[in-house]
Amino acid sequence: MPVPATRTLLTAVIHPTAIISPKAEIGADVTIGPFCVIGDHVVLGDGCVLHSHVVIEGPSRIGPNNEFFPFAAIGGKTQDLKYVGEPTHLLIGTGNVFRENTTIHRGTHEEIPTRIGSHNLFLCYSHVAHDCQVGDHVILSNNGTLAGHVEVEDHAIVSGFAAVHQFCRVGQHSIIGGCTKVIQDVPPFMIVDGNPASTRGLNQVGLQRRGFSEDDVRALKSAYKKLFLKKDGNLTTAVSSLKASSAASNSHCAHLIDFVEKSQRGLTR
Repeated sequence: MPVPATRTLLTAVIHPTAIISPKAEIGADVTIGPFCVIGDHVVLGDGCVLHSHVVIEGPSRIGPNNEFFPFAAIGGKTQDLKYVGEPTHLLIGTGNVFRENTTIHRGTHEEIPTRIGSHNLFLCYSHVAHDCQVGDHVILSNNGTLAGHVEVEDHAIVSGFAAVHQFCRVGQHSIIGGCTKVIQDVPPFMIVDGNPASTRGLNQVGLQRRGFSEDDVRALKSAYKKLFLKKDGNLTTAVSSLKASSAASNSHCAHLIDFVEKSQRGLTR
């Protein structure tokens, strides 16, 4: 039996086997492949591509030029048992890639959406739970997992099979090694690895690739030595020592100090 012709809606190209709620809003130049399902109150921005078998539930607002690979499940109901059924939300920015079997859940409360920034890469089987806040240019490698309420700053990398405990923060330009168990905040600019996790060093190669100057790297090396080399030392004293040093005038070190001082779950050392 011949396959029915693909239909066009507002310059969107939609495969005839796709199911789209009449309560969804579909942007221009969108491609929706075979057997995709788009639910109520989904807003799909211009230029998005759904390859096949993608499920997007709402309320979800998705910006332009996002790409979804087969069996991605986006905007599903929170798994938090405290959820009582009110409308909750997922917000996604621009130019993200969601590979096969990625799962992203909506928030638990109406006033706090799960939020994904722009230009992120979510590899196969990666998971972002309810109420997470993910910045820009983040990579979640295969089976990388964020539990509920996790915050991830820009340019962080979560390697394969790493798992981040709920309410933890992952600092900018950090990298979490494969199979790492993260139960406390991951400091910005650092490499964290192991089970339990510990801070192993400055993410020097990553910083150099992103254009950090020699002065920036030198200042952050100094900060690493003061905060993390004596892991049995008092963190408050180490922070005070760092704040009194010349490195504290560097803007990246200032961000690191602010991150450490605002930690609620404690710092991975």
